[in-house]
Amino acid sequence: MADMKTGDLSSLARALSGIVLTGFLACASLPASAFELIWTGDVSDDMQKALKNASLLEAAQRDEVTDVQEIIANAQAEYRRMVSVLYAQGFFGPKVHVYIDGREAATLPPFQRINTISKIQVDVTSGDAFTFGRAEVTPLAPETAIPEGFARGEPARTSVITSATTEAYKAWRSAGHAKVQVTSQDLVANHKDDTLDVKIGMNPGPLLRFGDLTISTESYVREGRLREIMDLPSGEQFDPEELERGRKRLHRTGAFRSVTIAEAKTANPDDTLDIDLTVSDEKRRRLAFEAELESRDGLSLSTYWIHRNVFGGAERLRIEGEVAGIGAQTGGIDYSLSAELIRPATFNSDSEVAFRLEASQVDDPLYFLNQIEGALTFTRVYSDEFQFSAGILFQRSNVKDDFGDRQFATVGLPASVTWDQRNHPLDATKGYYLKGSVMPFTDFKSGEPGTYLQGDVRGFVTPGDFGLTFAGRFQFGSIIGPSLAETPPDMLFYTGGGGTVRGQPYQSNNVTNGGITSGGLSYAAISGEIRYKFRPAMSAVLFYDVGFVGDTSDFQGSGNTHSGAGIGFRYHTDFGPIRVDLATPVSGSTGDGLQLYIGIGQAF
Repeated sequence: MADMKTGDLSSLARALSGIVLTGFLACASLPASAFELIWTGDVSDDMQKALKNASLLEAAQRDEVTDVQEIIANAQAEYRRMVSVLYAQGFFGPKVHVYIDGREAATLPPFQRINTISKIQVDVTSGDAFTFGRAEVTPLAPETAIPEGFARGEPARTSVITSATTEAYKAWRSAGHAKVQVTSQDLVANHKDDTLDVKIGMNPGPLLRFGDLTISTESYVREGRLREIMDLPSGEQFDPEELERGRKRLHRTGAFRSVTIAEAKTANPDDTLDIDLTVSDEKRRRLAFEAELESRDGLSLSTYWIHRNVFGGAERLRIEGEVAGIGAQTGGIDYSLSAELIRPATFNSDSEVAFRLEASQVDDPLYFLNQIEGALTFTRVYSDEFQFSAGILFQRSNVKDDFGDRQFATVGLPASVTWDQRNHPLDATKGYYLKGSVMPFTDFKSGEPGTYLQGDVRGFVTPGDFGLTFAGRFQFGSIIGPSLAETPPDMLFYTGGGGTVRGQPYQSNNVTNGGITSGGLSYAAISGEIRYKFRPAMSAVLFYDVGFVGDTSDFQGSGNTHSGAGIGFRYHTDFGPIRVDLATPVSGSTGDGLQLYIGIGQAF
């Protein structure tokens, strides 16, 4: 047999290791019985909960993983996962062991064949909690909001260090230093006194101004309109919020599937920074059909056609038609045909103008109406939370009801203000929402001048981490000036249905005055919900709604009240919860039996 040198032996060993390891991986899919997972060591209850939530082995056991190689890989990755959780909470001297059937997972030979795993033990000792000794980020931009926890004597959590660094970085960018860099990160753990010294160095770079806007992709939207909507303030001091506002303006048009705004890698010699815009167009046309069937209100059929860039300037045209009430238990068949054209970035980049025309016929149990409506509306978006709209409205209608045959020619000046502080528009758990509307109007036929008022107030509270959310809503409205007979019937108020009182039929609550039944001159509706999230994607809801409709605008006259209550289920998705509510009347004589409601998003 030929002699081998040491180098040859090493090469052979590596080759054999590779062959054996390949064979081990090929055999690793052999089935194994479910393993037992136990936790030992010395950590607090809250820390053990955090460790288990982050544990790969807990997830593998929960998912009933039986593949040996996958279990071993999770066990060997568990060390880093546990240490990261402990560091995040300020424990910089932990001891972590993971034993697979009594053997340390980190020391298992990669070529050793293991067919079954019966027990895994995770042993964690957190050690003493560290506090900050030195805590510095330098230099800082003026008015930098460094977290209060980043200070001497406070718990030395890595999340606090990250937050302090991030806030310093964002503050410099907000101050116009777009190319700020983190130049040094010195972290020294002193195990004698359990302190952590932290010093983060920043290089702000030059103060920059916005340069030119370059557009890298072709779009069906004209380049000039892209620039108007984006509205980059070239020559002004750099501000990342301006870029975010431009991105949101482009998205709001509905003309683009995606919008990417990128800063140039380097600044220009004159301390300006060019910005590059890349857009991907949404499909310009869309045709859709919808059908809805209700036991009381019959079958509704609708269709709409949308063009998202009708004139090449991101103008949005929507044409919609509907036939409703087919086979309804009460009333007749309703028809409507409407067209709406919206032009973004009109007058300024944060405003849009909408023109709308609609022809409709309504065969309601209380009235029969033929109407033509035209409206011109100006909307200004001041921020994500606040917007204002105002316009002019014209309605021409012929009405038959218990008041007789009447004609209305109404001109109004509607205006509304919206202040939205919810954390999520379709699934709010905290914050509030306020909307107020007012419309002075006059009529040139059977009606009289007046003022239409309406308000919507919503609030959301989630105390602690119990999964409970308390939600409330208050709606109200009043028509000041005309009498019931002098007001178009579709302007009067009703309650009942998913928007006001669940468990009661849609718009079933009204008033009777002088033997004539109609909508009211005032209304109020209160809704309360208790939402319990018992799983990450599932919630149960208890709710109670009550509504009042009055025959005078000041709520002092007579009126009718009804209420409903029920239970609901929510399945939470990325685009909002899928809602199913089942409700029944509680008081009032406007309905009986169960009412089912299905939709996307919370009821309010």
